[in-house]
Amino acid sequence: MQSDPDRLRFIKPQEPMLVLEPPVSDDWLHEIKYDGFRVQIIRDWAGVRAFTKNGHDWSKRFWPVVDAVEKLPAKSFIIDGEMIAPDPDGRPNFHEMHSRMAWNAELLAFVAFDILHKDGNDLRGLPAIERKAILWDLIKPATGIIQYSQHVEGGGADFFAAVDRMNLEGMVSKRRNSPYRSGESDAWVKTKCWDVDDLDLIGVKREPGKQTEGLFARNGKYVGKATIAITRAIKERLWQRIERDRVQQPAGVPSSVADGDVEWVKPGITGRVRHLRGEAKLRHASVQDFREE
Repeated sequence: MQSDPDRLRFIKPQEPMLVLEPPVSDDWLHEIKYDGFRVQIIRDWAGVRAFTKNGHDWSKRFWPVVDAVEKLPAKSFIIDGEMIAPDPDGRPNFHEMHSRMAWNAELLAFVAFDILHKDGNDLRGLPAIERKAILWDLIKPATGIIQYSQHVEGGGADFFAAVDRMNLEGMVSKRRNSPYRSGESDAWVKTKCWDVDDLDLIGVKREPGKQTEGLFARNGKYVGKATIAITRAIKERLWQRIERDRVQQPAGVPSSVADGDVEWVKPGITGRVRHLRGEAKLRHASVQDFREE
């Protein structure tokens, strides 16, 4: 059976690279990083479909958005965006995503941030700033279940500071004249905000020639590793405690991190850990201080 040449097909999304500082030159545009599920919406003669970033058809789960997209004034298009579960103030609440998909899909919203095709034209070669203008013209006023990812041009450091003050996950920056290219690209970069949390130290990994790392848990559940970069005096006190109070490996630690180099620690030491916001496990994490019970 031959495939239909007039059907639009899923395109592998462009992915931003993680950076630790936002770009500051004026040839970048900046958007909020929305905490939800990356979704690509396709419309052609056969109707509207919604795909996950891996190309799975989730149209039935996102049916209210699919219904709303049917009303947009174009015969065919591919829109890239993020499906979110907005709180009353508009902030995305990732923890609500699964329950809304199951029970209240009408409370989801699709935030559109790029357009790849429209009415027979492949737009991927156009500059990002031009694609956004075409996208806005298609979905405006974008005040309901379909929203538009607003952007600012330049001023990356100020934009990042504002995102951090709002307690959002981070930002995505895109070169204003860049084309759309599938896969990871340095034309799109994401900068995440930082959180500092008090976590329970459960083990220490010391290897010659490598940075010492602490293994941490929250409420008894392993959450990852953090570099121990603290004063010599605090380190010495920590090593004495470890030597004195070694214990067996606690339950729930993945075998990939529980190797022979780890010294397990008796409960009672809390680490103040700085890490990237919005990650399931600690990322780019470092210990700022320790506290003993």
